[in-house]
This record gives sequence, structure tokens and C-alpha cells, in this order.
Amino acid sequence: MASAINITTPVTFKIRFRHVPFILRILALTCLIMALARPQHQTQKSRSEGEGIDIVLCMDVSGSMGTDDVKPSRFQVAKDVAIEFVKNRPVDRIGLVIFAGESFTKCPITPDKNAVLNQLQSLKIMDGGYLEIGTLIGEGLAMSVNRISKGSSKSRVVILLTDGKEDAPPTRIIDPETAMEIAKANNVKVYCVGLGSATSTAEQLVKDVAGNIVRNYIDEALLTRIATSTGGKYYRATDKASLQAIYAQIDRLEKSKVEIIRYKEVKEMFIPLVLAALVFVLLEVLLKYTLFKRFP
Repeated sequence: MASAINITTPVTFKIRFRHVPFILRILALTCLIMALARPQHQTQKSRSEGEGIDIVLCMDVSGSMGTDDVKPSRFQVAKDVAIEFVKNRPVDRIGLVIFAGESFTKCPITPDKNAVLNQLQSLKIMDGGYLEIGTLIGEGLAMSVNRISKGSSKSRVVILLTDGKEDAPPTRIIDPETAMEIAKANNVKVYCVGLGSATSTAEQLVKDVAGNIVRNYIDEALLTRIATSTGGKYYRATDKASLQAIYAQIDRLEKSKVEIIRYKEVKEMFIPLVLAALVFVLLEVLLKYTLFKRFP
């Protein structure tokens, strides 16, 4: 009886990779289907443009600002609300002038909001003891006008905040009436804010930051005269909420002209898929008629 002969066909390169052309065709079809879906990459951008307003915050830092009839103190409330106001003015140039028995430019007018905020946050009553005792409203206003008049903006605003009356030492150079005329001559609008409890419009004895008893009251007649003569307005704040409402109203009255430009960039993504499909088809044809060519 003859024994069976087992003949094994060797696995060649062509047999092992005979499915490659078919796989390339599938890949080409997949890329074409995806290309027909027309994939896109979108980039949305926005840009703010506008004409800002030149604003100087003219703040009283005299000892009586440490009075706690407005909790936690007049000074702290004035500082906190001013910081909020600056953060909400994106395109304006803002400066900071402080005054007690003398006036001082704490921050010149600048579009750099961080610079203004840093100066406000580091601000202290009497500026850490470097300013003379007193309340020079006139000189504080005059210095604010001097700083703002050098700007190029058509709209110039000073927000003058104080808790008292003009209490001038003998070294005073400019009185409030003169400062008011300077503001009018330079077309600077002044918003005046009187800060203190409901009884602080009558002369009273209060303790300053050093614990000294001082005579203090808000001279509303003077502040109203300064505001109305320059085209501004006088406001009365008795607590933090009312001061925030005042700054919000000033913010609405002196709104910057801001134009927001938005545009969308669209990049078509189907072209690389079409190119990939062509490459797969060419590879399939090339392999089919070279390595995997069938002979009759």
C-alpha cells in the first residue's frame, strides 16, 4: 500500500501581503467619504476698540478718613469701591491723586490698570505719614486738573471724594474756588462725593486714625458748587452700598465708546484627505501591476 505524500505550499511574500491593495482601496474610499463631509477648523477672535476717557481719582486720605461710622472705615470703603471702579473701565486712562494737608500724585494717568490698582491697594491714610495734617480739597483738585489737562482725550473727568471740609494750613497755595475755576477753564468735569454717616453733614467731633479728636463735617455747599459749575454732580454716600451705587451711576454717565470687533477664521480640512486618498489609490495601482501582478 502506497503511503500518502503531504505537499506543503510555501508561504511567499505575495501570498502573505496579497490583501494590501484591497486595504489601500478601503483607506482611499474612507478618506474620500470624510472629504465629502467637508471638515473645517474654525477660530473665533474678538478685539475691543474705542475711545477711552481720561479719569483722575482724587481721594481724601486725611486722618478723619479712618473714622468707622462707615464700616469698616471710611477710608477702606473708599479704597475698595475705587478698586472695583477701575477694574470696570477697560479702555480708559486713569490716574490717582491723593490729598490731606498737601496733595500728591500717587499714579499719573495711564492705560495700565494694574499700575493704578497696585497704587490703590497699597494706599494708606496720610499715605503712611508722609503727608501733612489737614484737608486741602482745592489743591487736590488743582493737581488732578493739572494731570488730566495734559492728556489728549476729549472727555476729562475728576472724581473727588472727601469726608470733610477745606482745612488748610498756612502753606496753602490754591483754594477750592480757584481750583474750581481752573477745572472750568480746562473743560474738566468734576464729580464730587461726600463720604460719611447721615449725621456727618453737621459739624461734629470724631476720632482720626491716630485717635485724636478732630472737628469734622462734609462741606456739601462747596462740593455742590464745584460739581455743578464744572458740569458734574454732587453725591452723598453714607455707607458702602450707597458709594457703590454712586460709582455705578458715574460709570453709566461717563461710558467709553467701545467697539467690539469679532471675526471668524475658517480653515478647510478636506484637501489633505483628498490627497491621502490619491496616494492610497496610486499605491494600490502600483502594487497591483508590479509586485502583485497576476500572469495569465
